Amino acid sequence: MRTKKMAILVMVMVVVTVVAQTQVSEAGLLDIFRGDDGEEVERLILATTTSTENSGLLEQLIPAFEEKYSYRVDVVAVGTGRALQHGRDGDADVLMVHAKPAELRFVENGYGVNRKEIMYNDFVILGPKNDPANIKGTTDALEAFRTIAEEEATFISRGDNSGTNKKELGIWEEAGIDPSGEWYQETGQGMGSSITIADQKDAYILSDRGTYIAFRDKIDLEIVSEGDEVFYNLYGVIAVNSDKHPDVNFEGAQAFIDYLVSEKAQKIIRDYKMDGERLFNPLKL
Repeated sequence: MRTKKMAILVMVMVVVTVVAQTQVSEAGLLDIFRGDDGEEVERLILATTTSTENSGLLEQLIPAFEEKYSYRVDVVAVGTGRALQHGRDGDADVLMVHAKPAELRFVENGYGVNRKEIMYNDFVILGPKNDPANIKGTTDALEAFRTIAEEEATFISRGDNSGTNKKELGIWEEAGIDPSGEWYQETGQGMGSSITIADQKDAYILSDRGTYIAFRDKIDLEIVSEGDEVFYNLYGVIAVNSDKHPDVNFEGAQAFIDYLVSEKAQKIIRDYKMDGERLFNPLKL
């Protein structure tokens, strides 16, 4: 009889423990989706570029969106190629990227919808102050790349299928050059890290202007070529198609797109400066 009572007591304790753990687990899950004021919020996953994150712009844009729409934005900063892959895999809700041909293919293949162009800046070629390829001041991107190749001056490529990497490879192709050899080195890293490596190696590199401005106080590299129309750098935002991935936060993605093209967000983009210089230009004002 004593043994039977002990067995019943043990079973009761197990049930109580399981219930308590379940309640704690559920409370933990609720905490994940609560804002600072205790209000429940939905998670929105934004896959974007390292250049966008490096610029600091997202730190200005996202808080105003979260306040208005009660979403919590989780930023995944990778190259454009990887951001688009996150979209194809359904691992992101909305994308902010800068490689228009790849973006259009993404939409045409049914992975994204409601693509909007929101802002632009430009690319520049950075190089060491001693400028071994002697290209400083040129406004012809193709000629600058050809000269770098002819002189076999060290060039750092991101090599990560990012929007910047796609632009760089496109310029090499237009210049009729297949870059290879010891002078051409790939990092496989983001914009900020790649600029730092180029600086350490006294090398040339293609960078978006925003990241350069954010990093220029930390490096010795300077702009050696700018102004060519090929350097135009357009940013788009795309919602991941919920027909492909029903679990994505499509409503949140649409809200984010609507916000980015709104007057409020466009003014934030226009007014965001570093050291007195505007990093991006809005397209909807």
